[in-house]
Amino acid sequence: MSSQRLSSLSIVLIVFVLCQNVQSQLQVGFYGGSCFLAELIVKEEVIKGFFRDQGVAAGLVRMHFHDCFVRGCDASVLIDSTPSNTAEKDSPANNPSLRGFEVIDNAKARLEAICRGVVSCADIVAFAARDSIELTGGLGYAVPAGRRDGRVSLASETFTNLPSPALNVDQLTQFFAIKGFTQEEMVTLSGGHTIGRSHCSSFNTRLYNFNGRSSQDPSLDPTYAAQLKQQCPQGSTNPNLVVPMNPSSPTTTDAAYYADILANRGLFTSDQTLVSNAATANQVNQNARNPFMWRSKFANAMVKMGQLGVLTGNIGEIRANCRVINS
Repeated sequence: MSSQRLSSLSIVLIVFVLCQNVQSQLQVGFYGGSCFLAELIVKEEVIKGFFRDQGVAAGLVRMHFHDCFVRGCDASVLIDSTPSNTAEKDSPANNPSLRGFEVIDNAKARLEAICRGVVSCADIVAFAARDSIELTGGLGYAVPAGRRDGRVSLASETFTNLPSPALNVDQLTQFFAIKGFTQEEMVTLSGGHTIGRSHCSSFNTRLYNFNGRSSQDPSLDPTYAAQLKQQCPQGSTNPNLVVPMNPSSPTTTDAAYYADILANRGLFTSDQTLVSNAATANQVNQNARNPFMWRSKFANAMVKMGQLGVLTGNIGEIRANCRVINS
């Protein structure tokens, strides 16, 4: 076994042990005695937001992912920038693509009115992501809660903690291993791209400037590439151009994402690369053939992700306003 593989395995084992310790601190039904309407209120606000804009569900799932991968699931992604600090939400990785902040704000305002200083913003984000998955056709799951909110948010930390859409399968595997995920869990969580949209700037090099030998990524289905070029014209300076990540069902949490990859219609390099490796290609095939199995694995992986680097006990705080640390 190579030293690199041993190193990756060691990292996974260390993070697994830490997650087991976190799991004993987080509890399903954490607010049962202190604010028993907490999860219901969050769900009501997610439903309201979804009826106003169905795309908000994908935004809330992505928000949870981007929160947890930077500093752990501590709601640092919600903190507003100040004159002296550019926060995570204003990093190019999050702005203008992240959305759904108003849903979190509305839920927090209602919760503060009835349970002042009890429900953390980090738990609201975790509940909202779960509700968004369920609302769009995925499996619901119990969310262990008890997270507390962090007091630091730095845009600079997103550059090294959020995976680029240009990563290949080996880079993705290593990236997720550092966070404590197996390669199979990486493939499973990549299925989150089944809902939502992407700005053209995140993938247009695959269309117009791929490498020195080809202007267009040869792994991209030509018909799909032609459609994308119509939606994302070369040389456009419009920063608001977006396309659905899973065109056949952009607001449904399903396994169509994997079918698209098998048809060479993965939007990002990081999507299409999953069939360039025998092990991950097999997982893509399995997920495409067995949608219910993928839904179940996705729910389990989301629970695990929600335990990354959480603050519990007396560490951190319960923010009164999710956008601002307590004074």
